[in-house]
Amino acid sequence: MTDPVDLTARLIRCPSVTPLEGGALQLLEEVLRPAGFECHRVDRGGVPNLFARWGRKGHGRTFGFNGHTDVVPVGDPDAWTVDPFGGEIRAGFLWGRGAADMKSGVAAFAAAAIDFVADTPPDGAVILAITGDEEGQAINGTRAILDWMAEEGEHMSVCLVGEPTCPERLGEMIKIGRRGSMTARLTARGVQGHTAYPHRAKNPVTAMARLIDRLAAHELDKGSAHFDPSTLAPTTIDTGNAATNVIPATCSGAVNIRFNDLHDSAALTRWLRAEADRVAAETGVSIEMEVHVSGESFLTPPGPFVDLVSKAVAAETGITPRLSTSGGTSDARFIKDHCPVLEFGLVGQTMHQADEHVAVEDIRGLKRIYARILRDWFA
Repeated sequence: MTDPVDLTARLIRCPSVTPLEGGALQLLEEVLRPAGFECHRVDRGGVPNLFARWGRKGHGRTFGFNGHTDVVPVGDPDAWTVDPFGGEIRAGFLWGRGAADMKSGVAAFAAAAIDFVADTPPDGAVILAITGDEEGQAINGTRAILDWMAEEGEHMSVCLVGEPTCPERLGEMIKIGRRGSMTARLTARGVQGHTAYPHRAKNPVTAMARLIDRLAAHELDKGSAHFDPSTLAPTTIDTGNAATNVIPATCSGAVNIRFNDLHDSAALTRWLRAEADRVAAETGVSIEMEVHVSGESFLTPPGPFVDLVSKAVAAETGITPRLSTSGGTSDARFIKDHCPVLEFGLVGQTMHQADEHVAVEDIRGLKRIYARILRDWFA
């Protein structure tokens, strides 16, 4: 039997801080190839990725797992009581950067897949799509793998992302969708002048403050069947002006919107532009806008795939998981255009923190859940 705890510890010892591979994907390749998985490195733009498939391409149903081996930086080393890349087991927990997010998830689904195809070879294929670019820009990570799959005629019938999804106990939550995310960067351009003669200037700070206030006060919606209300959060207003007697020429600002399935980024961009134009007309200050969309909202509706995963989680943990669309973005936002996708993984309370750790028994439990999902899917 493949030990997911040992594999997680070995992965933690690979210092794979984005965008460094750190030996993590090489380690997985060394574990998967002897088990009969055909492995391909799908590196793009200097970013390392791994595609592994057991079974014939295009043969029957194909179950996919997705995850990442890259991790965020350690931060202040003195804030750690253990070696961040030591993979140490202590007091029933496995410690190190990536323990929660998400080398344990990758190790659990890799171990489950290896043992599953060895014990009960399925009539179909199992795919592992693992990236080294989830914590960064995510431009050349899972998206690169999906592009390569399209070129090569590879396909997943469904996919399960192994991100940590549970708030406090393993089994509590499955993510069936995610909110969309977009950031608007705003630049107001006025006329610089002396504060004693404001009528001779056009104050971009006034325009920016008015615009940000209107945007923040606007209720986007009241939520939908599977999503909480959309939110808009101002994140910065800045002039770079240290002088208190000078009206600056420019002022910048930014807002981030997390939106549900009642909106899309195009419609929200039009609304933002209209509000900016209205304030510009009122103040005589021009307002430029640059929008970056991290992902659209999406939902995998309750149905056979959701039911199968939910029943497997309940059977192994005794907990009926909640179906949620909470949280930030994940690589599921790319996979949803390829096939139905869900997310289920460990408790994520310590991810990105100093002394990141997970319970050893939870890693073993997660492998059992993934193994049951594979058995039930191919049954």
